[in-house]
Amino acid sequence: MSPLAATERYAASAAPPAPSSPAIAVRNVSKSFRLPHEQYHTLKERALHAFRTRSFDVLQAVQNVTIEVAPGEFFGIVGRNGSGKSTLLKCMAGIYDIDDGALVINGRLSPFIELGVGFNMDLTARDNVIINAIMLGLSRKQARERFDDIIAFAELEEFVDLKLKNYSSGMYVRLAFATAVQVDADIFLIDEVLAVGDANFQQKCFDELTRLQRAGRTMLFVTHDMGAIERFCDRAMLLERGRVVAVDDPASIARQYNQRNFRRTRQELGVADSELPPENPAAEVHDAVFESPTGEVAITSTQGEPCTVRMDVHFTEDVDDPIFAIALANESGQAVFSTNTDAQRIPTGHFAAGEDASVRLRFDNWLSPGRYQLIASVARAGFGADLFDAHMSNSIIVLADKPGGGLADLPHTLRIERG
Repeated sequence: MSPLAATERYAASAAPPAPSSPAIAVRNVSKSFRLPHEQYHTLKERALHAFRTRSFDVLQAVQNVTIEVAPGEFFGIVGRNGSGKSTLLKCMAGIYDIDDGALVINGRLSPFIELGVGFNMDLTARDNVIINAIMLGLSRKQARERFDDIIAFAELEEFVDLKLKNYSSGMYVRLAFATAVQVDADIFLIDEVLAVGDANFQQKCFDELTRLQRAGRTMLFVTHDMGAIERFCDRAMLLERGRVVAVDDPASIARQYNQRNFRRTRQELGVADSELPPENPAAEVHDAVFESPTGEVAITSTQGEPCTVRMDVHFTEDVDDPIFAIALANESGQAVFSTNTDAQRIPTGHFAAGEDASVRLRFDNWLSPGRYQLIASVARAGFGADLFDAHMSNSIIVLADKPGGGLADLPHTLRIERG
């Protein structure tokens, strides 16, 4: 694509948008990548096969996407891995050129796509903050004036003169986020950068983004966390294989995302379509989260300690003896734990239309270190195959003070006898 074509297809303005114009306008945007069948890794390989015909597959990462985001809107973008979410955000940020369509950005951008790009690991946090803030658009004076606020937000006052190569990944991301959020931008592009850090820091990040939104800033937020989509976004968009499936209110998009995820998982297991959740179920899973001992949402759990899962269900019709089920799957998609009220012979009784139920599962956490996804569902009485609804979004990271092995680290003793 020529430089002229790129200019025609991607227009940006540093001035804040007029009230009647969108902050971001994406019109029939497409982006593809060529994937070579053979890759050369050395100059010798390239020289030996200089005249070999190279063939490619074409990956259509983004296809004909059209959306408009209003000034001050918190807009969510969701979809399965490979659906084109991050590619679309990088097109908006100007990291990728687009193949077709047009992008209009009215305002100054601050991309939270790869936090810490430009950080020098051999320099201290103090030097990196000043340099990175200037790279992101602040003047040297502004960078120095905001330095104390950046360090305080990152909670790294004791480590300001430590080289970044000695920082943990969590400390690194906190510093990068605290620096990037100080940029005087109109539009923030956020791609899963809040998945690292403890729960308190994640909440602080969301509070800061909410404050910026109230100040009229525009947020585009890519995530797999449907709870965050429903909690923070004004509208959301669901992508599938690079195409727009729907743009709607956050609750509707979260439900469609969960249904598609669950539908795909069931199909991979060979379950018939008739046994998948209906579009308008008699019972809806409104939320499914891991709980801390104080009842707050938990994102980490320490191995060997009790763990609690809460599942909130709303009934839109009268239902007798529904089956509540909860399962955990690891990052490979393997089910590592599953239970339901029917298997445990727990009577559930009658629920009237409009009634709510909270189901809690408590267990001693002996899972191996890693990330686990929560899968919660409610089904009609019987064999549990006639699903009302399913929820697949919240995940938890299991921490341990020693390496794990297998799917679980069961409590055990090792004993050696001689003779």
